[in-house]
Amino acid sequence: MISNLYIKNFKILKDVDLSLSNLNVISGKNSVGKSSLIQALLLLRQSFEKGTLIDSGLLLQGDFVKIGKGRDAFTRDAEEEYMQFAIHWLDGSELNLSYTYRQKSDLQEIRTVFPKDVSIDSLKKQSIFNNNFTYLSADRITPEDTYPVSDYHVNTLNTLGIRGEYTPHFLTEFEHFIIDEKSILHSSTASNTLLVQVSAWMCEISDGIKIGTKMIEEINGVSLTYEFLTENGYTDKFSPRNVGFGLTYTLPVVTALLSAKKGDILLIENPEAHLHPAGQSAMGKLISLVAQTGVQLFIETHSDHILNGIRSSVAKGNIDNDNVALFYFSKDEELKKHEVEIATPYLDEKGRIDEWPKGFFDEWDNQLDDLLNS
Repeated sequence: MISNLYIKNFKILKDVDLSLSNLNVISGKNSVGKSSLIQALLLLRQSFEKGTLIDSGLLLQGDFVKIGKGRDAFTRDAEEEYMQFAIHWLDGSELNLSYTYRQKSDLQEIRTVFPKDVSIDSLKKQSIFNNNFTYLSADRITPEDTYPVSDYHVNTLNTLGIRGEYTPHFLTEFEHFIIDEKSILHSSTASNTLLVQVSAWMCEISDGIKIGTKMIEEINGVSLTYEFLTENGYTDKFSPRNVGFGLTYTLPVVTALLSAKKGDILLIENPEAHLHPAGQSAMGKLISLVAQTGVQLFIETHSDHILNGIRSSVAKGNIDNDNVALFYFSKDEELKKHEVEIATPYLDEKGRIDEWPKGFFDEWDNQLDDLLNS
């Protein structure tokens, strides 16, 4: 698990030093650096995958993220022409890398490496650099008739795909996977197999739903279907095109959370997208339960319902308050500085927050005040 992350001269993150926890909730207005934090981790990951991280440089264009060239990645008013990324892990390991700024190149040359004897094999022990890593972007799968199959991504890399595009295939392969962590099992069913639990948690979004997948060898694809419980049993199977958009959009998130194991790292952008408020709150609860098992999550969200689901989980003892870190990103209101300001509100054991910076999930109160004063 990553305990500390330091970033220097990357985009709007001019000089950022963050103490991390199991569940790291990243919030703020648009274009204030939230995605840049996620991108920093993704750049390290993709550079490692391509073999450039500690040998030749930071790769700005890849499968996980496409930044552009050096001028797109470098802090506008940086005082020194290099980017730096430092990670400390709970086991005492560390990695400190700096890269020389190259304005017109998509490869920023390696400048310094610490420890000097760091190796590919030693880095593979950390989840961010091995198959215990999952990233789901805000742009996820939408309703289709069939979804792609990839034995390499699903069975070798143990991934759902950046957009969750291999989720139906993953569920086909691992529908009988046993979830050992009893704390994350949904109370509506006694079964602890993955597909049953995914369906149970998806019922928080749409009542009485049952998910099915089927491999179609002839076209090397997987079908995804939904059934709905009625007083006369389940309905016929519906294709994703004929049910609510939010079900398919949320399926990769629920699957990633329930299939994660202690020591894994999950980066998830906007898990609340296309969910109704109760569904968002349930998502906050599931995220909390998974984080408490020892999975490290980075959640970028605009949802006060996600936050309140997490706060409620803390108050009920489903997750220790020390296992939650809140980060609120903002800019200087007078725009005198082109760098991010990061507040870290503290969440106590009763789910109460010690400070509410301006803009930190306060819009409901602001609008209520407007209504009362109208």
